[in-house]
Amino acid sequence: MKGLRLLAVDLHVHTVASACAEVEMIPPLIVRRARELGLSLIGVTDHHSVENARALQHAAHPFGIEVLPGMEVQTREEVHVLCFFDDLELAKSWQDMIWTHLPEAQNPEPHFGPQYVVDAEGEYLRTNTRLLQTSTKLHFEQVLHLTDQWGGLALPAHVDRPRYSLFATLGMVPEGVDLLGAEISIHITEEEARARFPGLRNLGLVQSGDAHRLEEMINTTRLRVPELTLQELRRALRREDGREVLLVSP
Repeated sequence: MKGLRLLAVDLHVHTVASACAEVEMIPPLIVRRARELGLSLIGVTDHHSVENARALQHAAHPFGIEVLPGMEVQTREEVHVLCFFDDLELAKSWQDMIWTHLPEAQNPEPHFGPQYVVDAEGEYLRTNTRLLQTSTKLHFEQVLHLTDQWGGLALPAHVDRPRYSLFATLGMVPEGVDLLGAEISIHITEEEARARFPGLRNLGLVQSGDAHRLEEMINTTRLRVPELTLQELRRALRREDGREVLLVSP
């Protein structure tokens, strides 16, 4: 269809704001790796933080790479959910709300690692000392409902993994939950995932790197869309008007 382009994306990339990310996950190096992979869009999805999203947007802008602000939320049941927003200020407000549902505790840095906030050049600004690598008080259904209320898009993360995933933890898509899509890891194909997990049968699927180091970023998801916005991602997951999500072999 006229106006549609096929663009490579990786919607699950961590920065050094995540305690589990390597120190190399700073904006200029993430952008350099994205250029090597031919990515047009990066989803920045740190654990309960959007603090490095603006820096990554600034680093990516000169190269025409879009950055979708998001967050990886850990539900009360320990299901990981990717929550995306079009607007960075809205994403910051979402972060403030999520933090009210986290325990008031200090990050055990020697155990989990540091949580760095950096600028677009990757220079150190500050350390977030709050414990972010833990579960919120919110149930899976609440996270999905709130994300939708806030105008965002929620996708259960790496649903094929044996831990911190929808099917490993809950066993199925809960009754009454209206999912638009889900994420699979690099360790399974789309065909294998749909055969193994019947709950994925009618969902749009993306495949992401869940990158905590540069070598883990991937380019196997393609969006056929006219522009890279959250609304167009929704339409691609629904396969509306020629939009679609395609998964290619690595």
